[in-house]
Amino acid sequence: MWTDVFSGAAFEPVKSRELHLTDRCDASRPWVVRDADKLTLEVEGAQLHRVVILHTEPKQSDIRISLREGASLEVVQVFAAEAFAELQVDQQTGSRYHMTLFQLSGANAMLRFDLNGKEISNELDALFLAMEHDRCVINLRTNHLMPECTSRSLIKGVASGEALGEFQGLVYVAPDAQRIDAQQQSRNILLSRTARIDAKPQLEIYADDVRCSHGATVGQIDDEAILYMRQRGLAEEQARRLQIEGFAADVVARCGIETLREALTEAVVERLDKI
Repeated sequence: MWTDVFSGAAFEPVKSRELHLTDRCDASRPWVVRDADKLTLEVEGAQLHRVVILHTEPKQSDIRISLREGASLEVVQVFAAEAFAELQVDQQTGSRYHMTLFQLSGANAMLRFDLNGKEISNELDALFLAMEHDRCVINLRTNHLMPECTSRSLIKGVASGEALGEFQGLVYVAPDAQRIDAQQQSRNILLSRTARIDAKPQLEIYADDVRCSHGATVGQIDDEAILYMRQRGLAEEQARRLQIEGFAADVVARCGIETLREALTEAVVERLDKI
């Protein structure tokens, strides 16, 4: 599937372990990094660049991203195989970073975001779909090291069969990193009694002028919503399926690469067919 998606002219393949993006680079097409064991990515200038990181093989990846002052980057990371990826982002003053992450297989993502300047924006939207005996892991650390920055993370998970989903998140606010606005949320649905999702968002704050919040929910499908849909003529199985698809589609819609959203929707639906 993914070979067909990225084989056309809409994407630009990356063929080296280093990528340096500036205002002189063509930003009309997203760059695609496929099954790289190592990648160093540096972004500078005011132009928004977009990069897709795709995992289709069970291997380890080490990815380092640096955003210079005022740089902007959109990243989509897709796990279509049981891969382990460590991704570290260093942001300088005024930079903007948004990432959507999809675990469509058992996978392990270790994410570290270092906000090393003022007026930085950092956003993460993630979805894992753990089926049968899968183990999906997202470990996130967001370090606020300077004042006047914002971060937001939303992690959604679905688990069925005997699968395990894990999210561990930490928002760290350094001393004197004042006027920080940080939000971290984890929302999860269990589809069987033998599935499990462990969600552990945390705050570690050493400044007093901040707005920081975190929360986690793990529960079943909303029975009231199912009843409402059944009263309008849907079978119970249809109603449950539509609710799960809507739960997942919220993250797909946050992907900023329009040419990729349709493929992601198809991949999520195909994954949910295995429930």
